[in-house]
Amino acid sequence: MTRFWKAFATVILIVASTALATAEERWQTLPEPAPMPKPEQSGYAPVNGIQMYYAVFGKGDPVLLIHGGLGHADIWASQVATLSKTHKVIVADSRGHGRSTRTDEPYGYDLMASDYLALLDYLKIDKTALVGWSDGGIIGIDIALHHPERLTRLFAQAANVTTDGVDPGVMTNKTFAAYIDRSGRDYKKLSKTPDQYDAFVAQISHMWESQPAWTKELLGKITTPTAIVAGDHDEAIKRAHTEYMASAIPGAKLIILPNASHFAMLQAPDEYSQAALDFIDAK
Repeated sequence: MTRFWKAFATVILIVASTALATAEERWQTLPEPAPMPKPEQSGYAPVNGIQMYYAVFGKGDPVLLIHGGLGHADIWASQVATLSKTHKVIVADSRGHGRSTRTDEPYGYDLMASDYLALLDYLKIDKTALVGWSDGGIIGIDIALHHPERLTRLFAQAANVTTDGVDPGVMTNKTFAAYIDRSGRDYKKLSKTPDQYDAFVAQISHMWESQPAWTKELLGKITTPTAIVAGDHDEAIKRAHTEYMASAIPGAKLIILPNASHFAMLQAPDEYSQAALDFIDAK
């Protein structure tokens, strides 16, 4: 009997250690998004010469979720499921991403921000909270800079405000490489031009080479209540740059998500959703 309990205890320790190791390493994983809930409304909005895919869920004060570069709206499935219980949640595919079309017009954050503002107009939404990831966070900052009257709050995760905020080591990172590979497969499944992924990446890469480029003085003019958010293991954005952004934007709250990376919404969906809700609903 004693031998049995010793063996049993050893098994428990192994299982516990394995679980702990897995938890400690979740920032290195790239989980698949959960299934997207059924929208109450979806379709294509004609904005700025493109057909922009969108979907709307739930009722309440609006929240716009904007995905990152090369991604698509379905990445937000877990956040949609949580936030739509108390809010009207809007997601969309940015121009050229996912199901949305693109034109030959050069990419720029001002243009992409204007796409989302036109979508809000199409949906007759005057003002919204915005949760943005990576490029989505940059688009959110662009709107806060130029159209603050359209935002109630901004939760900007894994964003940068100058190109030197990007860690040059990101292109050799395995998790990020897996994301790029998955994005290519998703593009082929979702896009109306499934054979143009390389052309799309080349087009948007021109924007990334020089944008964004916002000065500290300009960031200091932001009046929208803002949270600057990052995973503590973000492989794309330098931690010092995230902290700089939080210090440059008046009253900004710095939120560091533990044991998470650039892809925190997939790695820690419940914690991510709660952090966004807590900030959006703060009085």
